[in-house]
Amino acid sequence: MSKKGTDETADSVRRPTLFPEHFLWGASSSAFQIEGGWDEGKKGMTVADYNSFRRSGIQADTRTASDFYHRWREDIGLMKELGLKMYRFSMSWARIIPDGDGDVNQEGIRFYHQVIDCLLEQGIQPFVTLYHFDLPYALVEKYNGWESRECVAAFDRYAGIVFREFGDKVAYWQVHNEQNLMVRVDERMNIKAGDAWECDRLRAQMDYHMFLAHALAVKACHELVPGGRIGPAVSSTCTYPLTNRPEDVWAARMNDWFKTDYCLDMYYDGEYPGYYMRYLEERGIVPKTGAGDREILMGARMDYIAVNYYRTLCVSYLPATGGHVPGERSFPVNEVDFDQYGYFRHVKNEYLETSAYGAQIDPMGLRTVLNLYYRRYRLPLIVTENGLGAGDVLTENGKVHDYYRIDYLRQHIEACSQAIGDGVDLFGYSPWSFMDLLSSHQGFRKRYGFVYVNRDEHDLKDLARIKKDSFYWYRRVIETNGREL
Repeated sequence: MSKKGTDETADSVRRPTLFPEHFLWGASSSAFQIEGGWDEGKKGMTVADYNSFRRSGIQADTRTASDFYHRWREDIGLMKELGLKMYRFSMSWARIIPDGDGDVNQEGIRFYHQVIDCLLEQGIQPFVTLYHFDLPYALVEKYNGWESRECVAAFDRYAGIVFREFGDKVAYWQVHNEQNLMVRVDERMNIKAGDAWECDRLRAQMDYHMFLAHALAVKACHELVPGGRIGPAVSSTCTYPLTNRPEDVWAARMNDWFKTDYCLDMYYDGEYPGYYMRYLEERGIVPKTGAGDREILMGARMDYIAVNYYRTLCVSYLPATGGHVPGERSFPVNEVDFDQYGYFRHVKNEYLETSAYGAQIDPMGLRTVLNLYYRRYRLPLIVTENGLGAGDVLTENGKVHDYYRIDYLRQHIEACSQAIGDGVDLFGYSPWSFMDLLSSHQGFRKRYGFVYVNRDEHDLKDLARIKKDSFYWYRRVIETNGREL
């Protein structure tokens, strides 16, 4: 076959299939990373605020972030120009109930009504997350947050207030963003115990209470929002074995199960899978439960699964030797991708390119997880986070040439198209993020947006919004419903 014929064949394989006619092309953000105005409008402090202030430089924190709180009309105008069909964002619990379980703040309610109304006026469907890493700090001070069932009751009340207030305008809801990842990061859960076992005991109890809160919110949404659809957003995990040794293959499966699948099983079945209960028992950290919990957990079925996807992982088997208890943490790569004795140890996949911030870039992994989750749960799927964090450069003539982001997104959108061709019911794609925002750990050094925010770690500058090359590229993708990548 000629070189030309080979290229034509390859192009036909890569060419995306048509996306569904009403496919939800969107973009995402979260309240604490984009809003700013952390104490304006009577908003209370959150765990995200507290950690941001403790860690940050002079300005790179939630006080200003991207200043969406003051510039939301301008930013929604840019969303309209981009052609978004939906905008996935979170409400700040502490902006609506400043102390988490006390009086409702009407200024916060009014702010989100304005944002939602403006989105609808521009033909953009709001897609709302109730909880994205920003627990009201007052609940930490009163109850140690999710360790207490009081926090579950507070969340149930908050969710009901939000559904009643906005349910006639918002059809799509998410409960927790990345509970399965959040619970593994001590800072986000406000876990401060010095003892490793006590940290894991707290983690297991908090995780369980978040499952209860999720189930209660699903039930409330179905009761209070006619036609409303609700589900979780999970941090997806796709793990490859280092070798074809059976132990490594098993370790890869266990890493996926421990990091993501146990969480989806709890949402779907209402009970821990056997391997996870065995781990809790081996570790001696089985959470305390209450009468009626089983009925609550098993009676709430999600309507869809939202997938947040950034990278794949690679592991080898890590024996439980030297007296270590299976499941005990060991040699953490970081709080998210930790190793565990008796299960798995993370290694670098030499076959994949790695981003500047350490994520191994793998579009095939997205196709894989979409297929796996759909085959297992048979629920519609949507991608609500997927993106490339990079140190974008603003040129002297006011441009941002982020060709690397375009290449990354193109490959991952093609993977979504291939998954649809495989038979996956995928109804939307909403990459991270609409505009540059406050990265959880790298501030504004790490940028994801289609829109550049003119500020850096220590200088707010003019906070001007500047459309990157990827903005114009993604607009064309949306205009053609994915036919032109």
